[in-house]
Amino acid sequence: MQLDFKARELTVKLVYYGPALSGKTTNLQAVHELVSPQARGRLMTLETKDDRTLFFDLLPLSVQAGRGLSVRIKLFTVPGQVIHNATRRLVLQGADGVAFIADSQRAETKANAAAFVNLRQNLVENGIDPAAMPLVIQFNKRDMPDVRTDVEIDALAAKGKEPVYKAIALRGHGVLETLIGLFEITWSKLEREHQLAEKFGVQGADLLGEVRTKLGIEPARREVAP
Repeated sequence: MQLDFKARELTVKLVYYGPALSGKTTNLQAVHELVSPQARGRLMTLETKDDRTLFFDLLPLSVQAGRGLSVRIKLFTVPGQVIHNATRRLVLQGADGVAFIADSQRAETKANAAAFVNLRQNLVENGIDPAAMPLVIQFNKRDMPDVRTDVEIDALAAKGKEPVYKAIALRGHGVLETLIGLFEITWSKLEREHQLAEKFGVQGADLLGEVRTKLGIEPARREVAP
């Protein structure tokens, strides 16, 4: 979290992490298409011939809250390929919350597992306790052939504490639910640590309501309860 007292602006950084081609960039593109034009900033995408997103995508969403405080939500993705691990670690620095985007296809099970282990390793190397990082998991590409069944994903979700969502990012399905779910648990942690309601008059319920309005969705619901 970054706080600019002079500008009365608070910035929350959320990072989308996962294996190559799991749909991290597609999630951000879908958010950009679905969110209110008044709330969204410019979506920046850096692409190269060997990796769709070499460095990061940045999509700032802005809402007003409390006593004239502006809350900016900056969304980043990390490159999926292992050769860009140093960049992954760099993008993770200062993250307030993480959405892990997994590929639902059975053939990508090992790639998902390796990327999840890599996420934890990079958090540790950045001096962040993985257990303390707000985290949600999205199983993307539900429209692809030979994917894990809903029952299998439900069983996986029941074993962990992280909220789990199902999505088809190319169609925008489950994308906003994943984002609002991540922001909700991230804001709860920030409130516990920094007493934002007391300092800035930012009531969590009111802020989340405004974020949902800006995103154009009803009150958040989880696709799969942990």
